[in-house]
Amino acid sequence: MTSASSSRSVNVLYVVIAIVSICGLTDALYLTVEHLTGESVQCTVIHGCSEVLSSSYATIAGYPLAGLGALAYFTVFSLAILALFRYHIAGKLLLPLVLVMCLVSLWLIYLQAFVIHAFCQFCLLSAATTFVLTALVIVLRRVSSR
Repeated sequence: MTSASSSRSVNVLYVVIAIVSICGLTDALYLTVEHLTGESVQCTVIHGCSEVLSSSYATIAGYPLAGLGALAYFTVFSLAILALFRYHIAGKLLLPLVLVMCLVSLWLIYLQAFVIHAFCQFCLLSAATTFVLTALVIVLRRVSSR
């Protein structure tokens, strides 16, 4: 792969990472707003959103866990955009961030399956988004190391 082709692939990956992170941000913001306004989130695909979102695991020190997710997705978006504009440290920070997000998502899926015994479609969407981001950042690392 030529240097120009590799550079173009890296740029495309940063853009895709930014777009995917916006999807996660939208999901997390929706859950955060619903939590803060006291609204009940309705599952349309599976049942269990209210059990998951009203569990003690849905908040940390009184703050909605989805708010932390929104912050994480916004940070991924920001780092991807900064890396696109050649702030190299931003690109290097993506991998550790998405790996932490991936581990948290795995933990939350475990809690839904084995502790709460219910699943939330919005939480699963967030986990899927995080897994996609993790895969994209790993591919990015491989492409940029060529």
